[in-house]
Amino acid sequence: MKSKLNNLLGKLAIALVCGTFFEPAAALGQSGDTAEVESLIEKLSNWGRWGADDQLGTLNLITPEVRVEAARQVKEGISVSMAHNADKKLSIYNASPYSHNMTSTGESPDAQWAGDQICIAYHGYAHTHIDALCHLFHKGKIYNGLPQTVVTRNGAKKMSIIGLKQGIFTRGILLDLPAMKGVDWLKPGYAVTVKDLEAFEKWADVRIGKGDVLLLRTGRWAREKVKGPWDIGNNSAGYHYSCMEWLAKRDIGFIGSDVASDVLPSGVKGFTHPVHAIALHALGMNIFDCCDFLEISEMCKKLKRYSFLLTANPLPVDGATGSPLNPVATF
Repeated sequence: MKSKLNNLLGKLAIALVCGTFFEPAAALGQSGDTAEVESLIEKLSNWGRWGADDQLGTLNLITPEVRVEAARQVKEGISVSMAHNADKKLSIYNASPYSHNMTSTGESPDAQWAGDQICIAYHGYAHTHIDALCHLFHKGKIYNGLPQTVVTRNGAKKMSIIGLKQGIFTRGILLDLPAMKGVDWLKPGYAVTVKDLEAFEKWADVRIGKGDVLLLRTGRWAREKVKGPWDIGNNSAGYHYSCMEWLAKRDIGFIGSDVASDVLPSGVKGFTHPVHAIALHALGMNIFDCCDFLEISEMCKKLKRYSFLLTANPLPVDGATGSPLNPVATF
């Protein structure tokens, strides 16, 4: 019995040192506290903070001063895309692949032009995109107290992606937890906590602050390369909802991830995506979903820095609930 106990303790010690010991969301206290999520939605609400007619939310935190400071991140002149290539194949997590059809080609000897048509239903777990503030309804309302009925069959009358037409230009931070922990990816279902955020700041020597876009790398694409596609919409690493109060106090601009930011399953009755609910509905905070951080992770390791200038320009589609996105990091 004693030898078995010593063996178990030894394995535990090794796992902790190597950073490979991950508890699932439920073990981290995410057992389904609906009341706590509702309380955070009310407590962290930015409704009225920038006026009753505000449609920008936390984009207001990316001030001219923040943009000027972000520009100082550029030192090497190296740019890296954080978008996953357009996925044209059906898979367990991609029910709506990109549709790419040629309308004119060079196959005819008389042809002078090439043309094509691209169609996409981008929300979900396959395509790099950004959520508009009208994307999520809670108790019949969207951000700033507007009724969900402003989102009609003709598009959203308020809070659509058109609010980001001027683009996003601010400091980005890659929250590369696998790199910090010395692993290739976080275990699906791992819930990121405030302890992780604070440990990362010390490890990366960076302070998460006003107007930043914080991008969580779970290692989703690295895992898929080794193990293949899986039901990521029901089993993926992400933020525990308790992180949102910490992030709100830091006045960050947006959050993002290589999955959907929420740990899945959430474990919270009535909230499949509590982080989305707090961010979009309460804070007025847009979310970057399904980014690809494989290349930028390597660049951050090479340059030994995890902050950079982030630029991103959603399609200016008035009424849209979001947009495909190609976020770019420049070092």
